[in-house]
Amino acid sequence: MTAFFALWHEAAMTTLGLFWMAFWAFGLGYLISSMIQVFVTRSRMKRGMGDASARSVGLATFFGFISSSCSFAALSTTRSLFAKGAGLVPALAFMLSSTNLVVELGIIIGVFLSWQFVVGEYAGGILLVLIMWAVVRVTLPKGLENRAREHAREQTGDEDEDGGQDWRRLIGSREGWRRVAHRYVMEWDMVWKDVTIGFTVAGIISAFVPRAFFQALFISSDAADPAFWQVLAQAVVGPVAAFFTFIGSMGNIPLAAVLFSNGVSFAGVMAFIFSDLVVFPVLRIQARYYGWKMALYLLGVLLFILVTTAVILHYGFAALDLLPSGETAHALTDQTFFAVDYTLALNLLFIALTVAFLAWKQRTSHAMSHGSASLGERLLFWLSMTAYAWLAAGLALPAVL
Repeated sequence: MTAFFALWHEAAMTTLGLFWMAFWAFGLGYLISSMIQVFVTRSRMKRGMGDASARSVGLATFFGFISSSCSFAALSTTRSLFAKGAGLVPALAFMLSSTNLVVELGIIIGVFLSWQFVVGEYAGGILLVLIMWAVVRVTLPKGLENRAREHAREQTGDEDEDGGQDWRRLIGSREGWRRVAHRYVMEWDMVWKDVTIGFTVAGIISAFVPRAFFQALFISSDAADPAFWQVLAQAVVGPVAAFFTFIGSMGNIPLAAVLFSNGVSFAGVMAFIFSDLVVFPVLRIQARYYGWKMALYLLGVLLFILVTTAVILHYGFAALDLLPSGETAHALTDQTFFAVDYTLALNLLFIALTVAFLAWKQRTSHAMSHGSASLGERLLFWLSMTAYAWLAAGLALPAVL
């Protein structure tokens, strides 16, 4: 194959591989989200996480940790918590912890980088929650939280459908799980176009954009002892680089290792890793869930806290003489996306669950008219179809050339 066709095939394989790595996390997140929507009443959610108290934030952080998931699934579960009555601060604490206090992410960071980055990821996850808590309490516009909650409920048709029925009885009933199946399919229906385009773009950038481009983005990446303004600038550029890649934190770790081995500071790399919640597809989903005003507010908050956290980590590690050197980034080879491992087992499980839920919904739901799609939705649909055609052709290239 020519160089272009070889890169096209590599891009398609990377897209497929990245999605394969993440599919089970999507499924788990959407299953948890659907169960919250069906089994948890608003009154129970308000009692547990309805305010910004230390108890509510701590509880949300703990639940986020034990339900570690990818950013798309975390967004869905966060929206469910928020629509059910969780306060904005606890809901965001859940989102941040479920995407940063992730065991699998720590393992991947340890493989490609070093133990300092693993510690930075988990310490940073806690710092992100604490700084977010302070920032939201000071900056949240009056009335925005209530308007965003109403918007979230309108988008999902959120109601306490159980009519006061005890959740233990509902969770053991066929009707309860039928509702979960319907919600699960609806979650996928809301994001499949964004996911398709996002992962396709990730594969294209991974294959076609040279690493030197990302190195050039980071100011003074070759400085042996960068000044404060250089460290800060690299931490600010981190989200910009993540925006261009949109692979998500799991898939971005190999690229993070490349950046670090080429002189990017600890702060710049950590900001890059933390940036999976500020890329455009995530912003668009946040806008769909809460409205554009809240989505842009959250974008501003997340950008501020991730840059601040990255800089604090950098100088905290420097004060303890624990900053890693570029040599700690391991040499990168082609990733092995497909193997007989836990990812295969979990993906097969959630493929079976997804097929079963989809079939159940089709058998038991009534035909409904959802009205005409907006221009933006139609455009996304055709971009998704184009992405599928690109992927199919790229995967087939070795057989036809």
